[in-house]
Amino acid sequence: MKIKTGKNRIYFAVGLLLLITAILLEAAARHFAGYADWYARKPYRVLVGSIGRLFGLFPFSVVELFLYVLIIGCVVCLIVRWREPVWIFCRVVCVLGILAILYTCNCGINYYAEAFSSYAGFGTGPHSEEKLETLCEYLVEMVNESVGVDAAGSVYAAGARDAGGDKEESASVTVSEIADESEEIVVEETSEVGRMDMIYRAGNQAAWKQESVLAMKKLGEQYEVLGGFYPEPKELRISWILSVQQLCGVYSPFTIEANFNGDMPDYNIPHTMCHELSHLKGFMREDEANFIGYLACVGSDNKAFRYSGYLTGWVYAGNQLAAVNWERYAELSALLCEQAQQDLRENNAFWDQYEGKVAEVSNQVNDTYLKANGREDGVKSYGRMVDLMLAYYGDLSDSP
Repeated sequence: MKIKTGKNRIYFAVGLLLLITAILLEAAARHFAGYADWYARKPYRVLVGSIGRLFGLFPFSVVELFLYVLIIGCVVCLIVRWREPVWIFCRVVCVLGILAILYTCNCGINYYAEAFSSYAGFGTGPHSEEKLETLCEYLVEMVNESVGVDAAGSVYAAGARDAGGDKEESASVTVSEIADESEEIVVEETSEVGRMDMIYRAGNQAAWKQESVLAMKKLGEQYEVLGGFYPEPKELRISWILSVQQLCGVYSPFTIEANFNGDMPDYNIPHTMCHELSHLKGFMREDEANFIGYLACVGSDNKAFRYSGYLTGWVYAGNQLAAVNWERYAELSALLCEQAQQDLRENNAFWDQYEGKVAEVSNQVNDTYLKANGREDGVKSYGRMVDLMLAYYGDLSDSP
């Protein structure tokens, strides 16, 4: 194929140059120690503060709009220029070059940066089954507490703990006692109001987006590497695009936006928001993004976020416990409050409807993508969140 016209040569040359530059930058990140970490902590922060801030001004997902425009543009070009393969080829190369350099600069290099655990001051390693079981017990307790009901059937102010970490006795009353009291209706009404605070579609959309930023900034006060500017995460207008791929959210390296699936069960949303925002600090590995999202949620002042964090943590830790001790997993699972059990049932039902070939292909593509970016275990790396939680909490048996 000979490229003759001037414009075609320019498009081809620009695209080829950008592709080669992206490859060289990726190679540098892979082979030069310290380069990726420097990039993630310096130049990338500038990009987040400029490109991310610019696109953050839009109340909708800009990358979602770009996707639709790109698809329509490709269809129109094929229809209008189908007799000019050279014209099409040169512009495809140019578009691919632009996408490649944006991806590399806003995402790809960061995969080779230092792990978050190195900044947090702890490492991961093998842990005993006993420690995993203790972690699961703790998570079940905290899930129930974030709702306001403990495993013994007590109802109390969610998150009510004294300085020593014990639940305040004055805030507790058993379910059987409630049934015998004339104030039963008052308690039920309070519970219902609390439930509304934990439902995304109950007018909490704007508040949750703002809280995700506040939660990440609060975590940034503890870990300096997470400090700085965050744009609000954005719900995809057509979240089915993510649902059919069985994805809770996606980070856009082309516009530096954190996007999430607004159709999925509500308890997933706060953790997903914080997960995607963590990518804007250069932590691209999914296990670390999961863990950072967990820390942000459980440290939030919003009970919906605490609930989301602890329940997500339980799902990951519980799955690992189920693999080694099914009986104990079943016992702990039965101790979850009814709201948590209902949310997990709804979550399973929601994702089950999208099981199929598209989901399988998406999972395989994601697995290949992660392996290509240095995650040798692919999608299995998502499970390393449990290792990070175990390392973070240490010996929970000594905790209040």
